[in-house]
Amino acid sequence: MIPACAAPVLEYRLTPEPQRTERMTGVCRSLLAILFVCGSLSACSPHFRAEDVPLTLPDDFSGAGIEKLPERWWTAFGDSTLNAAVDSSLSANFDLLTAWYRLQSARALAARESGDRFPDIDAFADAESRESSEESREGKDFQAGLAAEYEIDLWGRVRSRADAERYRAGASRADYQAAALSLSAEIVTTWYRLAEAYSQFALVEEQIETNETVLTLLKNRFGTGQVRGVDILRQKRLVAARREQRGYALSRIAVLENRLDALTGRAPGSREHRAPVADLPELPPLPETGVPVDLVRRRPDIQRAFLMVRAADSDLAAAMSDRYPRLTLSVSAASLANQADKLFEEWVTSFAGNLLAPIFRGGELQAEVDRTGALRQQRVYEYGQAVLVAFHEVEDALVLERNQLRSLESIGEQVDLSEQAYGRLRAEYFNGTSNYLDVLTALDEVQRLRQDRLAARLTLVEYRVSLYRALAGSFETPVEMGGVTQ
Repeated sequence: MIPACAAPVLEYRLTPEPQRTERMTGVCRSLLAILFVCGSLSACSPHFRAEDVPLTLPDDFSGAGIEKLPERWWTAFGDSTLNAAVDSSLSANFDLLTAWYRLQSARALAARESGDRFPDIDAFADAESRESSEESREGKDFQAGLAAEYEIDLWGRVRSRADAERYRAGASRADYQAAALSLSAEIVTTWYRLAEAYSQFALVEEQIETNETVLTLLKNRFGTGQVRGVDILRQKRLVAARREQRGYALSRIAVLENRLDALTGRAPGSREHRAPVADLPELPPLPETGVPVDLVRRRPDIQRAFLMVRAADSDLAAAMSDRYPRLTLSVSAASLANQADKLFEEWVTSFAGNLLAPIFRGGELQAEVDRTGALRQQRVYEYGQAVLVAFHEVEDALVLERNQLRSLESIGEQVDLSEQAYGRLRAEYFNGTSNYLDVLTALDEVQRLRQDRLAARLTLVEYRVSLYRALAGSFETPVEMGGVTQ
């Protein structure tokens, strides 16, 4: 049972009698006194502070370039076909469209919650017909009017609930922006994996042709007794191995093309496909990383975590406010008549004030405060973790790219040395001073190293994509610019 302190309900006509006017004035004074007392009190409202997160920001990153990263970061590669593919995906990807409508739902919920900060005004009408055996008791009643109700937000409960939904809507927008950023990175990564798959296929085709040429040469020399049969068998095995790799390369191309179709919201094979560039791109200059504080302000996932902390702050404030009295005012104006044509000739108005103060709820209200307080702390540490992960992603991408550049140089040196060794062993073999197993081993090593070099170049590009994604902020998508057309 919840006791309530309610002011008396007053009814008076448009020309009120002096006694009723006095009663109305007394009620107004009582309400003003209540508002004064409530306004002089303060409800504890939490506010997020930077020191709530036990995290020290680094002064700078371990590496930095001078090239300014564009907002649409993938344009740094200078590939117009890639740019078109990303734009197409940003406007047609189903997962991103799902996130967009999730954002619209969150905004509508915030607007609905904000509506509680304004009075509720309703119109009403009523008609009743009575029949009785006694003629004097027969008749009709008509009623129409307006009614308004408004809760005075003494402790900020209504405002806090509206703020919480507004912050959650902002977090949904940050979610959408983070999804767009992730999608663009996935498109670029898939695009260059497909470019590398095409290059691998072309390289394997070239290697198959080379191996078949060597096989033909061995067969010709076998007829003259200069080559053993086992050497021909070993060369055939190498040809078969490269043909197997060709099948794998074709399968990889098909899978990556289907992946691009899915990312752009199309069924497999329905996309008007144009093959990417025949080779992987040279890396653009290293981007300017800026300072860690700028990264915190820029990244949508960090902004999302921050807004969820603010929403939890507001939820906690609302839970605290639920423990304090609520004051609700209601006003109505109605016209009563027993004939429809006399309905609006006379009016009756009423004014009521209701003060509801919770006394005993079995610990329910305090439990809600404890729950929202714990949730707030959870959101604080989630925010700290998001900041920490962002710093690590930038640092990891910088370190991996530096090491991958050195690894690529090493593989390049190995390719050069292996080609020289193969050339000499091949010449020695045909001069009769070396066995074919050494030649075959050297040829297989050269071909594998060339494939490894292509894979290492792709890895380098992927590390750069990771760096761009870690540094990039939000950008305006085609859906945001023009809306969704169905």
